[in-house]
Amino acid sequence: MENKMNDNRVPRERVAILIDSGCDVTEELIRQYNMKLLRLHVIYPEKDYSDDLDISPQTVYERFPGEIPHTSTPSPQEVKDMADELKREGYTHVLAFAISSGLSGTYNTMCSVLNEEEELTSFVLDTRNISFGSGVLAVWAAQKLEEGMPYEELVRLLPGKVQDSKILYYMDTLTYLQKGGRIGLVTSIVGNILNLKPIISCNCEGVYYTVAKIRGSKQGMTKLLAEAKDFAGDGPVWFSLLNGNAAAASNEMLKRITEALPEGKHLLSKQIAASLAVHTGPGLLGIGILKNP
Repeated sequence: MENKMNDNRVPRERVAILIDSGCDVTEELIRQYNMKLLRLHVIYPEKDYSDDLDISPQTVYERFPGEIPHTSTPSPQEVKDMADELKREGYTHVLAFAISSGLSGTYNTMCSVLNEEEELTSFVLDTRNISFGSGVLAVWAAQKLEEGMPYEELVRLLPGKVQDSKILYYMDTLTYLQKGGRIGLVTSIVGNILNLKPIISCNCEGVYYTVAKIRGSKQGMTKLLAEAKDFAGDGPVWFSLLNGNAAAASNEMLKRITEALPEGKHLLSKQIAASLAVHTGPGLLGIGILKNP
């Protein structure tokens, strides 16, 4: 007699990890965890470019300072198309990660579209962060899924995990942050003659604020490392290096932070996405930390 047992089984949940390109997850990690990617847009007069697909951050830097493009979120239709793709591929659940709603409209777009998808159970996390400060939470969730953590448990844990992730940026200039309207709570520095450089981060509301103002790049690098080490504490951490046309500085910082965080695991070093380069300008160096991975 044919066994009919399988007919009454609840279909096994299949969870997709969805990120936006501002999360700065590398192609290698996207492939490793089979993540799905929504791209932000970089808009010049001649064309609307897809973030890191048909425009690179290097192109943005080369067109500075004469040309400063605009950026935009993935469109509702792009999110809908992604949802349709996920359903075709057999996914039943979605964990979506968006850069801070205080810096981008991507979170709201994801929520409005995915909430209408009756065939997908979805959770969208406002990471209240930027770059790999956001992306590392997706990597953490993907790893937990591989280890067998249920979807509902991740939905319960992720909002609290946000406070364990921090990214700190050393900024060579605030010009592009100001022109792009992303200045947030960062105090404007008038004293360029004094060579003051800011270190910024995202606060608990996901808005940029000034961590410190340092005179000169050498002291800035030292302070950046000190702030990262202070946030990391003494336990295990994941750390990452992000740069904006500052690869040499990133390589040097990698040596220093590896020594400073003996309990740390280096996840990635990369140049930030083109969409983020628009608002931060050249000379940026960032350190991302995730505590208790």
